[in-house]
Amino acid sequence: MATTWDSVIIGGGHNGLTCAAYLARAGQKVLVLEARDLVGGAAVTEEIFPGFRFSVYSYVVSLLRPEIIRDLDLPRHGLHVLPLESTLTPLPNGDHLAQWNDHDQNHAALARHSARDAEIYDKFSRLMHLTGRAVQPFLGMLPPDPASLRPADLRGLAGLGQYMRSLGERQFHTLHKLLTMSAADYLDEWFEGEALKGTKSASGIIGTMQGPRSPGTAYVLLHHYMGELDGVFRAWGFAKGGNGAVSGAITAAARGFGATIRTGAPVAHVRIRNGRATGVVLADGEEIAATRVISGADPRRTFIDLVGEAALPGEFVEAIRRYRFRGCSAKVNLALDALPKFSCLADRSIADDGLARQLMRGAISISPSVDYIERAYDQAKYGEFSSRPYMDIVIPSMLDPGMAPPGKHVMSIFAQYAPYHLNGGWTDARREAFGDAVIDTLSEYAPDLKSLILGRQVVTPADIERTVGISEGSIFQGELSLQQMFFSRPAPAWAQYRTPVDALYQCGSGTHPGGGVMGAPGRLAALSILGEKK
Repeated sequence: MATTWDSVIIGGGHNGLTCAAYLARAGQKVLVLEARDLVGGAAVTEEIFPGFRFSVYSYVVSLLRPEIIRDLDLPRHGLHVLPLESTLTPLPNGDHLAQWNDHDQNHAALARHSARDAEIYDKFSRLMHLTGRAVQPFLGMLPPDPASLRPADLRGLAGLGQYMRSLGERQFHTLHKLLTMSAADYLDEWFEGEALKGTKSASGIIGTMQGPRSPGTAYVLLHHYMGELDGVFRAWGFAKGGNGAVSGAITAAARGFGATIRTGAPVAHVRIRNGRATGVVLADGEEIAATRVISGADPRRTFIDLVGEAALPGEFVEAIRRYRFRGCSAKVNLALDALPKFSCLADRSIADDGLARQLMRGAISISPSVDYIERAYDQAKYGEFSSRPYMDIVIPSMLDPGMAPPGKHVMSIFAQYAPYHLNGGWTDARREAFGDAVIDTLSEYAPDLKSLILGRQVVTPADIERTVGISEGSIFQGELSLQQMFFSRPAPAWAQYRTPVDALYQCGSGTHPGGGVMGAPGRLAALSILGEKK
């Protein structure tokens, strides 16, 4: 007799795995179905070239919720995050801007460029810290429906109003600015240094088809300020073993609680009878029965492809079709024969005291000014990739030597803009042309880079869509714009992980509170389901 599962979860991304772990911990019989041969979705580690291991898609850790790490005891399951303690911004004139986690070191580095910026930076950081702390509770709450008269929604709205009143005038006005302004305009109110404003504004455009001068990007900047590692706010790190180690730890926790995880099991469609989800059908025709179905896939993939428009209200279908993805981020992963030499770190005083090597252990940002990033966006706005893209770079082998053979290195380059809707579409030739643009631009700052490349992988939004299954290759399963957040993610009246189909739920990044290696959507979906069950 065929097994009937309590919950079948579509997709073994980190949110689906998190949802599975919480449900299994509560005693449910849970099955996770992953189309690929490895779990993790976009949080995977793969050996692309012999001996060289890469976090192929997502590549840093910060937003992963502390309560998930604690509840699932992820360190016991192998999660070890190595901190990125600096950010280096090489400048076209051969100089550089360095930012450090250490307060005194950071003050001195900023003062090289602007004494005023160095003095005001603490005030800026404190306010962003407090505002981020103020917003953090939203990441762990079920979004109330403002149009609903249900007691739970009315209580949620009342609690939300009381919380907003408790913020105080200064924090409330700061939050209002961050929700409505552009990253560039907000930073202009604080700083004068172009490199500092450029590097900070880059946090406002990551994964978003907007430029730093686009309204709303200040919120995306705040979103990336809400990261936390070991209690340190606004801290970023690299998972030892790559981002696949994050998914691996959650997988181990889920299995430890009794969840079953199958790979190589693509779902063809959700089985619906009398308006209720009763299971799924795999691509090979196998039928799997379940009391409920939970999709970790993005909203378009879930509702248009797996459910089908005929089973959904017309108004809801229209909302899902209006939901914006607009993937624009690419990755270039390099296997290197040696560590590249950045011209801006050639000064003997830097090399002698080890600062150069320290900076190679942090992030490297090609963001010399707001204008630089805005020009990169201008090309994408008209359907072309950026000839001089913004880049966020880490060299994981500097933190975790096991990522490359002895003496060799891996370099992870996150690059924008590479629009999914490229004029003429993405072809092999266009993919390699974008890879060339990335390498050519980076070589202006590290002239020996080309001679060190042993292998190159270029991943476009079209590749992400084809391989990982995220519509339009959007790294957040949909843009983090104000109209697609909180009680509107993915659609008004359907932001509480339920869907118009009974017993069908969502748990992916296309739901509240959005994207990043966070795990919050998976956790909240599970808690919502368990709450309904009670």
